[in-house]
Amino acid sequence: MTVKPKWLRVKAPQWERVGNVKEILRDLGLNTVCEEASCPNIGECFNAGTATFLIMGPACTRACPYCDIDFEKKPQALDPTEPQRLAQAVQRLKLNHVVITSVNRDDLPDGGASQFVQCIQAVRCVMPETTIEVLIPDLCGNWQALETILAARPEVLNHNTETVKRLYRRVRPQGLYDRTLELLKRSREIAPEVYTKSGIMVGLGETDAEVREVMQDLRAVGCDILTVGQYLQPTQKHLNVENFVPPEQFDAWSEFGESLGFLQVVASPLTRSSYHAEQVRELMKLYPR
Repeated sequence: MTVKPKWLRVKAPQWERVGNVKEILRDLGLNTVCEEASCPNIGECFNAGTATFLIMGPACTRACPYCDIDFEKKPQALDPTEPQRLAQAVQRLKLNHVVITSVNRDDLPDGGASQFVQCIQAVRCVMPETTIEVLIPDLCGNWQALETILAARPEVLNHNTETVKRLYRRVRPQGLYDRTLELLKRSREIAPEVYTKSGIMVGLGETDAEVREVMQDLRAVGCDILTVGQYLQPTQKHLNVENFVPPEQFDAWSEFGESLGFLQVVASPLTRSSYHAEQVRELMKLYPR
C-alpha cells in the first residue's frame, strides 16, 4: 500500500472515551460500520460519543473490492431484538443524531427494509427528539421497499454513489450508476420532506471532470447533501489507491457543489459518508421542510 501523505495523518484518539463507547456496543451486541469498515475517523467519532450503527450484519452479500466489510461469511437470519438493542444504545450514548446503515442483504425479499423501519420506530420510541439518518443499500431496485423505509420518515435518506460512472463496473460491480440516481430521485419524489444525501470516494483514477459530472447528476435528481472523501486501501487484497487528492482539490469541489445548489457539501481527505452527520440538525433549521 502507498505511503499516506501528511494531510491524511489522524490524531491518536483518547482511548478511554473510545473504550466507553465500545463497551456499550459490546454490551448490547451491536456492530458499527466504524469498526467493520476500518474507518479512519473512529477515534474522533467515538471520542465524541457517536457511532454509525451497522444492522443486519456484519456479513454482506456483495463483494465490492474497495470495502473492508466481510462478504465471505454467510448472512444470518434477522434478529428481532436488534432494533430494541440499537435504541438502547442511542439512549445510553445520549445521541442527538443517529446514523443507521446496513450491509447489502440481497438474500432478503425487501433487502432489509422492514428491519430499517423497526430500528427507526424503536429509536423514535425512546428518543423522540433524536434525528435519524438511514444510509441504505440500493435494494436491488425494489422501489416498494424504498417506499416502506421512507414511510417511517427518517430525517435523512442517504445512499452512496461511491464513484464515477466510468469506474462503476470495477469499483461497484454489483451496483448500477443509473439505479443509484433513480433511488435518490424516487426518494425525493416519494417523501420531499426527507433530506437526501449521497457520497463518493476519490483517488481511484477518476478525473476532475468526472467528479463534477457526478455532482451535476446528483443535483439533477434533487440530492441535498454531498460528501466527498479520499479512498484508502483497507488491505493488500483491496483496490489500489491510484492517487492521493490534495486538500485544495476538495475545496474546489466544495465550492463547485455549493454553486450547483447543494444545501451542504462536506469534502476533505478524511470525510466519510457519516462524518459529522449531526450537522444536518443545523441544516434543517436553515432549510426547514
